[in-house]
Amino acid sequence: MGEGHISGAARHIRQSAWPSAARRKDLASALAAFPRVRLGHFPTPLEPMDRLTEHLGGPRFWVKRDDCTGLSSGGNKTRKLEFLMADALGEGADTIITQGATQSNHARQTAAAVARLGMACHILLEDRTGSADPEYTLSGNVFLDRLHGATVAKRRGGADMTAEMELLAVELRTAGRKPYVIPGGGSNSTGALGYVNCALELCEQSATMGLKIDALIHATGSAGTQAGLVAGLAALESDIELLGIGVRAPQDKQESMVFELAKRTGAGIGCEEAIRREDVRANCDYVGAGYGIPTQGMVESVRLLAELEGLLFDPVYSGKGLDGLIDLTRKGAFGDMENVVFLHTGGSAALFGYTGAFNLPGYQAN
Repeated sequence: MGEGHISGAARHIRQSAWPSAARRKDLASALAAFPRVRLGHFPTPLEPMDRLTEHLGGPRFWVKRDDCTGLSSGGNKTRKLEFLMADALGEGADTIITQGATQSNHARQTAAAVARLGMACHILLEDRTGSADPEYTLSGNVFLDRLHGATVAKRRGGADMTAEMELLAVELRTAGRKPYVIPGGGSNSTGALGYVNCALELCEQSATMGLKIDALIHATGSAGTQAGLVAGLAALESDIELLGIGVRAPQDKQESMVFELAKRTGAGIGCEEAIRREDVRANCDYVGAGYGIPTQGMVESVRLLAELEGLLFDPVYSGKGLDGLIDLTRKGAFGDMENVVFLHTGGSAALFGYTGAFNLPGYQAN
């Protein structure tokens, strides 16, 4: 197997089926020390995908439904925002600034969280695809950003978005506002705590269900989701194998970003030394021509899950993650594993910005 693949030979020897109750309690206590505002519906469901399992063969597939977090059609960013928004409130902020790509799931969930908490929201959207199609630039998540009351401004592709946010923050401070800047994807050591909590939640569910999870697969981009999972699983001493399917950066860069953020996140919960570079794995073979640009594998995977399981996945993140999951399964990458979980990070609203990519019979966008 190439790098980023998982095989039975590469897995750790199991010490026990699940992290101990004491480990889980210790991690819950560590997380409780951080401010958190409740925004989502947790725990999210852990459901079997038996029709996909029958279709592919191999292990039994499960889906962790973080598309069901509840905030503005759900998604993984809600977990991060519970910690980020609590931090913003603690600093006395009255305005949130964040950034993302045009069809940013993070921007949409941030706008919704800000609306719920009665603050102002400014979103900067970077043009990473070059598409001028109104369906892409105005529909889907962009429409929802505005519906939640956010101020939306665009920036050219390749812009220094961190600098752009800071310039806006200076302008707002001059006007008497108290802005709080959230990085793209909510991916810093505060936001990543949401996925430390997800790792704990998943292990609690598996223990309750008597389900031995061999591997957890998910789409990885801005690094916060994977970094939080790496830190959480390390703190729990879990032997669940974690694999991110990259949607933007080359493998070395992606893994380096995740590792550095996982170490910073781990330091906050007292497990930095337990985080090993070899536990950070990303397969970036499914990015295609670039971030947010559809691939045939993504299209086929999203359609397959819609038809087999009645589930909607997004074209930028989870769709490419599914492409990786399905292709690697067909190549035998999961060896003798019995149960593999796919983390559904949400984002189906973005499908409405990409309808042309699916070329559905009898459907033509206006």
